[in-house]
Amino acid sequence: MPTTRQSPHPSNASPHAAPSLAPPITIISTTSSHTNTTLHPAAGFVNDLLDGIPLPRWLVYIIFILGVLLILFCCVCVCYKCCCKSKKKKQQKKKDEKINLDGVNGKTTSSLVQPDANDVDYGSAKQYRGKLLYSLDYNAAQSELTVGIKQANSLKAMDLGGSSDPYVKVYISPDKAKTCETKVFRNTLGPVFNESFNYQITKSSLLKSSVVMQVFDFNRFSKHNIIGEIRVQLCNVDWNHVIEEWQDLEEPSKFEDGNLGEICFSLRYVPTSGKLTVVILEAKNLKCMDIGGSSDPYAKVQLTLDKRKWRKKKTTVKKKTLSPYYNESFTFDVTFEQIQRVNLVISVWDHDAISRNDAMGKIFLGCDATGNQLRHWADMLSNPRRPVAQWHNLLSAQQVNSTLTLKKKIPLSSKLPF
Repeated sequence: MPTTRQSPHPSNASPHAAPSLAPPITIISTTSSHTNTTLHPAAGFVNDLLDGIPLPRWLVYIIFILGVLLILFCCVCVCYKCCCKSKKKKQQKKKDEKINLDGVNGKTTSSLVQPDANDVDYGSAKQYRGKLLYSLDYNAAQSELTVGIKQANSLKAMDLGGSSDPYVKVYISPDKAKTCETKVFRNTLGPVFNESFNYQITKSSLLKSSVVMQVFDFNRFSKHNIIGEIRVQLCNVDWNHVIEEWQDLEEPSKFEDGNLGEICFSLRYVPTSGKLTVVILEAKNLKCMDIGGSSDPYAKVQLTLDKRKWRKKKTTVKKKTLSPYYNESFTFDVTFEQIQRVNLVISVWDHDAISRNDAMGKIFLGCDATGNQLRHWADMLSNPRRPVAQWHNLLSAQQVNSTLTLKKKIPLSSKLPF
């Protein structure tokens, strides 16, 4: 509706009349605004929610935008991963189809077999272990076989630093009557040994035997890891001349049961007081001797002087175990002059209350020893007053006795009846 105004000068008023105050002008608006009442309920809820947050409005908007971007990024990553996975499945399916087609088109069928983790070294993917230069010479007149260990090259690294501490163990199989070891060379993959070992063996036994040369990585406080081995059947050797050749190391044979267990002990020698202290610490992986699959092991410590039995002591018996812990100490009076002629023999026995005790393994150290045994003995002598501990692999009693060759006791003249 139009707005009505009252005239400031009414028609019946005189122009010369005195002026009077005019009544206030009243403006009546007939249009009404509905902008505030037409808002959506959801928008009002959002405004109320934003007003209730004790943060500036601009900061709330930034947090909201970052959250949206983060959700979008996660969605993109998930989609990308799913696409890559489906693409790999398609490629693998194509490969399998191609392999199957190749097998069908040929006259023979082919199969794909995933090798087991323990079989990685077998077949065409055989791991390279290095090579060894050795020599063989047989003297028929003296029935003596000479095995020479010259040098090794490109050995497999067994230590974390990318190197090894190699030495070579030599014996004749299957008798294994005598085992010899070279010196240990530290931190090298190409040691030069230049050592030879002699074995008494007849011609008939020679043709039925094999010489085994095993290369080990030396570890003082843990098991010595085998790098590889070489087995030469002596019946195939031409003995008309000396054999000297390089040969690649092979994986050690798993069919020969020569593991008699390990023993750890420490040696300490004090020259001023002439005290030799032997501490039998522990043993592990011993051979089971009882019907129940266990043993009752004890260790015997024996000293020999000039290749004759001299003094001996033994530990307590540990019942029903193949990994006994002893930590028992034995002290012997050995002068500095005698220490040069003494050998230490340590043997492990299975105790039996009814029948005879059975020998489980044996080892000896001293100036007549070789390999790790000689090194342990030399470390003791070069570090007086300090105990030197080391693990050793047990050998059979036959191997140790044939190498040590103890003499029979000779009775003293004062005890003779004449």
